[in-house]
Amino acid sequence: MMTDTIRQTFLDYFVRKGHVLVPSSSLVPKNDTSLLFTTAGMVQFKDALSGIEQRSYQRACSVQKCLRVSGKHNDLESVGPSPRHHTFFEMLGNFSFGDYFKREAIHFAWELVTQEFRLPVERLWITIHMEDDESACLWEEIGVDKRRILRFGDDENFWTMGETGPCGPSSEIHYYLGDNLNAQRAEGVNVDDDYLELWNLVFTQYNRDARGILTPLPRPCVDTGAGLERLACALQRVKSDYETDLFRPIIQRTMLQLGSDNDHYREHYAAYNAIADHSRAIAFLIAGGIRPGNSGRDYVLRRIIRRADYIGRTLGFERPFLAEVAEAVIETMGTRYPELHSQRENIRDWTIAEEQRFHRTLASGLRHLEVALGQMARQGETILPGNEAFKLHDTYGFPLDLTQKILSERGLAVNIEQYEEERHAQQQRSRKASTFKRKASS
Repeated sequence: MMTDTIRQTFLDYFVRKGHVLVPSSSLVPKNDTSLLFTTAGMVQFKDALSGIEQRSYQRACSVQKCLRVSGKHNDLESVGPSPRHHTFFEMLGNFSFGDYFKREAIHFAWELVTQEFRLPVERLWITIHMEDDESACLWEEIGVDKRRILRFGDDENFWTMGETGPCGPSSEIHYYLGDNLNAQRAEGVNVDDDYLELWNLVFTQYNRDARGILTPLPRPCVDTGAGLERLACALQRVKSDYETDLFRPIIQRTMLQLGSDNDHYREHYAAYNAIADHSRAIAFLIAGGIRPGNSGRDYVLRRIIRRADYIGRTLGFERPFLAEVAEAVIETMGTRYPELHSQRENIRDWTIAEEQRFHRTLASGLRHLEVALGQMARQGETILPGNEAFKLHDTYGFPLDLTQKILSERGLAVNIEQYEEERHAQQQRSRKASTFKRKASS
């Protein structure tokens, strides 16, 4: 089943069940200073889930654009080697604002997965919160073998959007991707890559305040999230999200530019996958009005472009190439997201400009880093001093996570504490200089 069909099947099902189809909100949350980016489908419904906002409907469904690159929800370091972690992704969700609760949410999810998507029951596993006996009974009622209902603690099955806000126990549907059905085992769920988390049903019962205190919500709600990329992986019967129709055209565009073949991809799959992932994030961020810069959301975009450019360099690219890869993103996803087409020129121009800016200092920065690494080797050190990492950032435009990535490939690390001290000292110097200029001009 192609991803366009997966999206539509999901939405059609919930519309038939009385849900209002709500368009994806922006990647930049409105009126919410707690998040840099929209990290889940529930972000635009946060006030409705907490009871602050009353909407004209009590059931909703959506396909939400999401980005996870900072804070609690940060998948950046896993992108590439992992078959299913992404910076940008699409989240399918259904929501109840004080209408239905666990029974209906579980019934909807099971019916959609087993009857509409026709995923085989013998490959499905369920996880619930350790203390959620009600959910265990409800899953058994609809026919799930109790041996396939597994209990986990807060780390796996209690969901929070951030430090504060709506939260509650969750129940997940997992899918076994392995070739041998007889090799399935409960111990593999949440551990082995052969077990794919498809859908997370969050039973929003509480609001967490700044002190961590949980207060029961007056009307329990439902907030679910199913990653489109993961559903496509299961429904297209592949082992990695990057083998689905969402990513194949983007990876092929990268290979075409480089003149590489499938053998080269298999040898360097993590790099190709990371470039495909980052190109999607770049295209959607620029289409959403973000521009490469030195702070906040702008700096996140700069980090992603420079990280992807460096990864491309390890494959053999010597010139800017990301704009052409982003063009494949537009071709693949522009029908669903027309802003990609309308912002095509900005996506191309800003991506090329940022790569060119980075290239002007990249070679010098790498030479500086090699000198520092040589000195470390002579002294038997494995931790790069923080002042060197900060110089790479301040003078050569290397984001910290790029320096960390380069070092990790050699089994080395950065002294983060020293780096933060240098960064703070630089901020203090900048403030003093700014104050002096204001006084001098007054």
